[in-house]
Amino acid sequence: MKHIHYILMLVLINYHCTSVSEEDLIDNSPIEDEFITYNQHVKTIIDNNCISCHTMPPENGAPMPLLSYDHVTDAMLNRDLFGRISSEDLGFLMPFGGPRLPQNLIDIIMQWDMDGLLEE
Repeated sequence: MKHIHYILMLVLINYHCTSVSEEDLIDNSPIEDEFITYNQHVKTIIDNNCISCHTMPPENGAPMPLLSYDHVTDAMLNRDLFGRISSEDLGFLMPFGGPRLPQNLIDIIMQWDMDGLLEE
């Protein structure tokens, strides 16, 4: 009888346990706007994650500022900004020293690129 209670208790404990991953915590819902724009979507991501080093003048070995639409667009077109933020390689990854940006933010920047790097 003790074995049945023990087994029943294990079944109940396992039934009520949940598995939550980091992916469950990331909002992957699409942005409702028709197009992704720098001013509405991308600037905040850059400001919150990049300009501590990519300021004017750049610090900590950063090669260029990312303070304006023109700076960020140039980095997308000529400096592989998207490759740097989406990399899994810790030696190549930005922000420098990690952690990697959440995938939903990377997706916004990718969509901005696909939408034509719109400013407004």
